[in-house]
Amino acid sequence: MPLFKKPKVALALGGGAARGIANIGVLKVLEKERIPIDLIVGSSIGGLVGAAYGLGVPTYRMEKAALKFSWAKLADFSISKISIIKGKKLAKLIEEFTDKKRFEDAQIPFAITTTDIETGEELMHTKGNLQKVIQASCSWPGIFAPVTIDGRKLTDGGIRNSIPVKMAKRLGATTVIAVDIGFSVKKGKLDNLFQMFIQSIQILGEELDRYQSMQADIIIKPKLHNIDQFAFHRAKRALLDGEEAARKAIPVIKKKLRLDPGLWKR
Repeated sequence: MPLFKKPKVALALGGGAARGIANIGVLKVLEKERIPIDLIVGSSIGGLVGAAYGLGVPTYRMEKAALKFSWAKLADFSISKISIIKGKKLAKLIEEFTDKKRFEDAQIPFAITTTDIETGEELMHTKGNLQKVIQASCSWPGIFAPVTIDGRKLTDGGIRNSIPVKMAKRLGATTVIAVDIGFSVKKGKLDNLFQMFIQSIQILGEELDRYQSMQADIIIKPKLHNIDQFAFHRAKRALLDGEEAARKAIPVIKKKLRLDPGLWKR
């Protein structure tokens, strides 16, 4: 059942680990330009950033925290059949980033996507244990251990919803602004199995992003040149790329929303 009866504007935030930090830059500009956001739906790090914003965490605090992200702060290695990282460090980071708040504390309604790795089912969460849901949505299969919620093994929401536009529409959004973080398809010689595997994931993800973003009314696509999912050391560049892409999109967004003045009413 839709969350809204009147036309509302939704923001669909894509994932992408280090690349997803650009979502914060986008939010900074939308906030400065007073673009009305009535719903946020996010996958993976887009879910983390979207939840924090929906909970009222200031963008300057998110930016400060993101600039300190690193794989050393995320990686607690595990000897396991299903993952190489336990996820306890990730869980702690999520708690700090969201101020340990709950879905019920939202100032702007938000939803987070996950994927049931055993059935392939896509799920959308608007209640429950917020931190566990975000952790599940950020957990790449094989890298991070799945998170068990209600007896289901849940993983990265980006597997099925790299840009959750359709989920926003299911919740009643009539105008969707999508942030297409994209993947890092590299051009050049590949000389080992690992590089070829990663490259294949990038190509598949890029195509999924392109398809899903086409369903949005407005697309914001940061450049993020030479920034891959592991490049947390380039967080500042990702933030600036997000800001730049959002600024370029502002005239289009304002023109689109002015077609229906009712969209500006909270």
